[in-house]
Amino acid sequence: MVMMASRGETRAQVLQTASSLFSRQGFHATGVTQVLAEADAPKGSLYFHFPGGKEQLAAEAVSVGAGELGQVIDTLIERAPDPASAITAMADLLVARLEGSDFADGCPIATVALDAGADSTPIRAACRAGYDQWLASIAGYFAGLGVSAETASELALLALSSLEGALLLAKTRRDTAPLHRVADRIAALITQEVAA
Repeated sequence: MVMMASRGETRAQVLQTASSLFSRQGFHATGVTQVLAEADAPKGSLYFHFPGGKEQLAAEAVSVGAGELGQVIDTLIERAPDPASAITAMADLLVARLEGSDFADGCPIATVALDAGADSTPIRAACRAGYDQWLASIAGYFAGLGVSAETASELALLALSSLEGALLLAKTRRDTAPLHRVADRIAALITQEVAA
């Protein structure tokens, strides 16, 4: 007897599959037919679960991917004994994602943001919310080290934007060296700032 997935399970599977595909391929290169086929979901399920169509699916998939990676980042930085360790742990996470996927997986937000963020308010809002969540977590870590809220926010922005840029270079070059080098440099700068 074949068991059918529940409505909630189907929706969750479609979101997980969409998150992975949009992250790897971008918004425009990912078709809903591909998402449904890889999620093993019925064709009619897209508009049942996502009445806003592909745009809603993409926005929610970005939120899922950002939330999942954000939880891992939170865990890593909570365990970090110092700023350098926190930056290194984030870079190591990104390196592992790249190497574990043969350089297909990068940031669950960036590919979609670059591909469709300018054209879609819901997608842009989901991308911004994901980045804001990460920035708040990183800033919270730095604030916990005794720096002012303003400095903590600036350091979080420096760390995240530097690692995101290095991630893009690493993915493009199929070489994780940019992530390691940028992490080392940013870790040293942030350590100095926190100690000042």
